[in-house]
Amino acid sequence: MDSYTKLRNMTAIYITRGEEMLMLYRVGSRVVDPSWCGIGGHFEESELNDPYACVLREMEEETPIRREMLENLQFKYVTLRLKKGEIRQNYYYFASLKDDVEVSLESDEGKLRWVPLSKVMEKEMPLTAKFMLEHYLKTGRYDDCLYSGVTCEDKMIFTELKEF
Repeated sequence: MDSYTKLRNMTAIYITRGEEMLMLYRVGSRVVDPSWCGIGGHFEESELNDPYACVLREMEEETPIRREMLENLQFKYVTLRLKKGEIRQNYYYFASLKDDVEVSLESDEGKLRWVPLSKVMEKEMPLTAKFMLEHYLKTGRYDDCLYSGVTCEDKMIFTELKEF
C-alpha cells in the first residue's frame, strides 16, 4: 500500500449576487486544469489552522472584493479527496455581495464572470467542486449547516458536522 504523506490544504469562496454566482475561469494553476471554480487557493504556512484568513487573503489577491463588501459570509463545506498521492482538503465559504456594491471583473488569475445559478452546473470544473456545488445548490444554500464531504469516483458522500 502506498504511503500518503502529502497534504494539500486549499480554500475557496463562492459569492452570489441575487440569482448569480461569481466564478473564476482559472488558467495556469499548478493543481487544477483550466476550469471554472471559486476564488481561492493554497494555504500559506501561517494560515494552516485558519482557513478564514486564507480565503480572505486569496479573495483580496485575486479580485477587487474586500470583506466589507460581503454579507452572510459562511463556512459551509470541508471536503476530502485523494489525488496524485495527496490528500486534498478543501474549505469552502459562501457569501453574498452587498446590494449597493459594484465589482470590477478584473483578475490576474483568469476570467471572473457572473454565472446564473441555473447555469453553474453546466460549467467545466474540478470534480470536488462540482459535487460540492451540486449539494450546495440543492441543499446547502437553504440552511446554516456545516457539511463534510468525501469525494468518490462518481459522487460525494456528505454528512453534517455537529458539535457534540
